[in-house]
Amino acid sequence: MSINQVLEYANLNKDKFKNNLCEVSKIPSVSAEGWPKEELEKSAKKVAELMKDSGLENVEIIKFKNAHPYAYGELIKYKNKPTILLYAHHDVQPPGKLEKWKTSSPWIPTEINGRLYGRGVVDDKAGFVIHLSAIKSYLETIGNLPINIKFIVEGEEEIGSDNLNDFIANYKEKLKADCIILTDTANLYEGLPSITYLLRGLVAVDIELKTLSHQVHSGMWGGPLPDVTMQMCKLLSTLTDENGKILVKGAYDGIKELTKEEKEKIKSLPFNEKMFKSDAGLLDGIELNKLDDYSVYEQLWHLPSLTITALESCTLKESANQIMDSVKARVGIRIVPNQEPDYILNSLMKHLEENKPKNCIIKLKPHSNAIWWHTETKGKAFEATCNALRKGYGKEPTFIGCGGTIPFVKPFSDNLGGIPCILMGLEDPICHAHSENESLSLSDFYKAINSAIYLYDELSKVL
Repeated sequence: MSINQVLEYANLNKDKFKNNLCEVSKIPSVSAEGWPKEELEKSAKKVAELMKDSGLENVEIIKFKNAHPYAYGELIKYKNKPTILLYAHHDVQPPGKLEKWKTSSPWIPTEINGRLYGRGVVDDKAGFVIHLSAIKSYLETIGNLPINIKFIVEGEEEIGSDNLNDFIANYKEKLKADCIILTDTANLYEGLPSITYLLRGLVAVDIELKTLSHQVHSGMWGGPLPDVTMQMCKLLSTLTDENGKILVKGAYDGIKELTKEEKEKIKSLPFNEKMFKSDAGLLDGIELNKLDDYSVYEQLWHLPSLTITALESCTLKESANQIMDSVKARVGIRIVPNQEPDYILNSLMKHLEENKPKNCIIKLKPHSNAIWWHTETKGKAFEATCNALRKGYGKEPTFIGCGGTIPFVKPFSDNLGGIPCILMGLEDPICHAHSENESLSLSDFYKAINSAIYLYDELSKVL
């Protein structure tokens, strides 16, 4: 039997694999606080069920400390062949505003024009379904894999993977491998296979300003009393200039300068500003922030950025002409190589303290402190991955950075001896991950399954 028979099986069973993705995506496995933990238990059980169905052995649900459950499975048949460790996560973000979804429910995966819509379909439930589909295709045809596999699927990536460092240290021997494949990133465009070599880190602070013990009538008290919502607006306005440049002292300290070769590689990547604006949903007449002579990709991957990700005062619906007693906000800075997270976090908190408006009490609480990650894209593992993606997608793969943060990558790499860490995934510019109408290109889903089939074979020859 040959690899062609494995690919043929995958093609004949692609509807079944899509249905597997739909079934696990029906489970609202939101890891954020306030959502039912039972759904994460249910989700982990479903992942374990799919692992067993694919042919993995020693499948178990691991409960570690207070972490949401992990699912684990493996197939170790060879003493003289390499082992790869696959990673994905089964938890998802909250669905956002239900009225904005174009489908009947975020939890009913729905196919529209070649894309599958639903919360978690691309971030990151497709991440483990493609590998389980590839594994099953091998075992149902050839009867074995060309390589040893371990597979861990986490349950709290979307809330920062706070327990992952300790988890890896505790299960270091169990997770020992020659290469890590993490399927939780993006392609530069639909149909263009991409390997991620860089991730930004993230530091964030929760801010609360208080002036009153309770809300009061804005007519009876307005004027003499300070408006805490206005105070928060003034504080937040000190963080950036009109072009988005961060005004926090030290925010750009430590940045790794790009070499001429790195700049040329980024410049060679395809970019269409009109399409970029459209994919982002930028409204007519709204322009992109321009920072000095940095390109869009350089801004996204190699410069820090600051965002206000939450602001709580009072909704229009609940407004009753009152002066608010307190206001809350969350501010985050995405950091880049070689910045120190603690230094940037402390700089942000110092700025907020020093720029606190008068006549209010401020409370600051660090929310996130995640390191960036960067790797060299040379070596046999990367060459093998490029070969696999080239065969699976029928296009030359590219290397890209990622403006987002995946906290577990550096802990995985460091704790497991600095073995090669390969990041690839199925998000694309229009997938709306973390937003309403999250979707997955089904064409790329099927190509990714084929790529995984090729990947196991390619890696077995070089590791």
